[in-house]
Amino acid sequence: MSAQPVNPNLPPDHVTVFIDGVELAAPKGSMIIQAADKAGIPIPRFCYHDKLAVAANCRMCLVDTEVGGRSAPKPSPACATPVMDGLKVFTRNEKALKAQRNVMEFLLINHPLDCPVCDQGGECELQDLSLGYGRSVSRFVERKRVVPDEDIGPLVATEMTRCIHCTRCIRFTGEIAGTYELGGMYRGESLQIGTYDGKPLTTELSGNVIDVCPVGALTNKVFQFRARPWELIARESLGYHDAMGSNLFLHTRRGEVLRTVPRENEAVNECWLSDRDRYSHQGLGAADRATAPLRKVDGQWREVSWSEGLAAAAQILRAHRGDALGVLAHPATSNEEGGLLALLAAELGSGNIDHRIGNRDFSDAAVAEPFGLPLAEIEDADVVVLVGSNVRHELPLLHARLRKAQVNRNARIHAVNPVDFDFTFALAGKQIVPPSRLAQALGDTSLRQAAQEATRAVVIVGAIAENHPQAAAIRAAAREFAVATGAALCRIPQGANAVGLARAGVLPDVRAAGGRDVAGMFAEPRSAYVLYGIEPGLDFADTAAALKALDAAQVVAFSQFACESTRAVADVILPIGALPEIEATLTNLNGIEQVAHAAGKPPGQAREGWRVLRALGGELELAGFGFTDLAGARALLEGGRKVQVKPGSAGDVGQGGLELALVPAIYRTDAVVRRAAALQAHPLNRAACIVLNPADAAAAGLADGAMAKARGASGTAALPVEVDGRVAAGAAWIEGGHGATAPLGAGRVEVVAA
Repeated sequence: MSAQPVNPNLPPDHVTVFIDGVELAAPKGSMIIQAADKAGIPIPRFCYHDKLAVAANCRMCLVDTEVGGRSAPKPSPACATPVMDGLKVFTRNEKALKAQRNVMEFLLINHPLDCPVCDQGGECELQDLSLGYGRSVSRFVERKRVVPDEDIGPLVATEMTRCIHCTRCIRFTGEIAGTYELGGMYRGESLQIGTYDGKPLTTELSGNVIDVCPVGALTNKVFQFRARPWELIARESLGYHDAMGSNLFLHTRRGEVLRTVPRENEAVNECWLSDRDRYSHQGLGAADRATAPLRKVDGQWREVSWSEGLAAAAQILRAHRGDALGVLAHPATSNEEGGLLALLAAELGSGNIDHRIGNRDFSDAAVAEPFGLPLAEIEDADVVVLVGSNVRHELPLLHARLRKAQVNRNARIHAVNPVDFDFTFALAGKQIVPPSRLAQALGDTSLRQAAQEATRAVVIVGAIAENHPQAAAIRAAAREFAVATGAALCRIPQGANAVGLARAGVLPDVRAAGGRDVAGMFAEPRSAYVLYGIEPGLDFADTAAALKALDAAQVVAFSQFACESTRAVADVILPIGALPEIEATLTNLNGIEQVAHAAGKPPGQAREGWRVLRALGGELELAGFGFTDLAGARALLEGGRKVQVKPGSAGDVGQGGLELALVPAIYRTDAVVRRAAALQAHPLNRAACIVLNPADAAAAGLADGAMAKARGASGTAALPVEVDGRVAAGAAWIEGGHGATAPLGAGRVEVVAA
């Protein structure tokens, strides 16, 4: 006869445990430390992390346990001891405290006493716990061991003599990142944590090993020796380099952003952060930041006052109202700034406004839309179909969730891509085809059958598809696939706030004069343009057409950077703050509006974008610009702006040559990232090149490492060649965001020896 449960009223999958006399209900199979954490009862730990597998190797969480009146002969590790009905746990009795203090003494035997120079000082778990569990003197008088450091890249600094072998970093790179780059070498006291081959970390999530490290063994190389934690002020903000909108804290001192750390949000980024979001703040201090209004006078740039700069901008806009004006915004522009831009265009009588600056096919009038399945639920999918996406570089944390879905739920992931990209999950099936055949590949019978048989299927459409000249056909095929199979359709928004800007009406409106999309504005050039947050030499889909149209027009540029390409086309540059420097809201791929608070200060005379737009609207005496604060602007813009978007032109793939597979480069996505020196030094940031299938390279007489000329409809580029069998035959793989690849635009290229 089985024993009766202590509390028969509990659900059948729960048991009753007593921790320090507190009665708790805990799920069967869970560990003591999880029950204690849920109840707010502190248990010291180093190796345990609730997102990682249990290692039970630090032993700091030893507790005393008792079942049926019998005490366990030895202390038990709370992280690896499952709960059972009637279990009594003592975390602070003499037996437990003695065990915990002995473990702390062993941990400190070899740990260097270098807290005054350690970057982790002030936020070190070992430092904190040693205060409560450490001895005032050490009984160990032998020489401490020293571990040689290795350079693991430009992002993470190492001081492995401090390592306490908790293995959190090893488990993170293996379980979450999936790259297995860190491991343990040697045994016993000689154990060392490292990469073994001495190469830099290549995972796009490497900065998270800093967060999980409980000591100062792994620290932030960019932040190293710049400030102490108690000097910093934390401000809640958002990642703005992809559509996920990762939650984070910006740590500032005297208005300067010095560090970025994750802010936990299970529905978005859990407790992780991509390296792109973690280190991009370095770009805010670039040498070409726009710090004062600039005006071109007789072909020469000179700094002017705000009143003169605004007057010059207003003069241009007064002279080019209505259909003569085009307004273009970067897709990471905030909701408030985007809404005011749309209002500015409407008051000036122009319907020529757009934020879809990377798109090439407007024939279906498509705009960004929220995911068909919330981000957190994608990891519960059992079949995922990736279409035209290097998701690992586009949305690193979505890629991590897909890996999690495969590990936890045995999800079957299929890819339809022009390149067999490196993912950290296994593919159940793949079709590697030129981009123009992505739509056709979605009609594959076995692929559809796999999705139809799934309990929860997801189809994810990425940047290669969304920005292709035949994107409308691919989107239609993906939508048809989703309807036929019951899969949730998730189109990755092309920009951090593309969903929000679509809602705010930063789109061409047929009810106003013109109503042209970005391609239409360049095909039929306007006499004046407003550029907002755009680096014109690198951000447009068709760089050649954009620069030609802008060069012949008068241009007012609202910009964070007075870069060479902006100076080349603009007549007035009005300096504005970047997202870490302003109060703003962004709408992420879940369709959720999230708030970012100002952390850093805009440099010099730069101002928040909404303030500059308000001042310009006032200078132009436009209706609606009488508000005095951000709350007034938000009240004015509440509900967004409804527009009627007409279908535009379709892109032309062209004939002959090789079809371009244009993939966004992970660390060349926007102006701020391109200026973050540490990210530019990362191994994933490859130099511009053109990657060919071996058969295509042989046909063109090109070998690996040779220089080639790629001639496209928009221009010619000289690029080194890489030969790689992962590229589909008939396609050429290039990465966007590079000046060297910008002239190629889209469509097809003829590749010949240089």
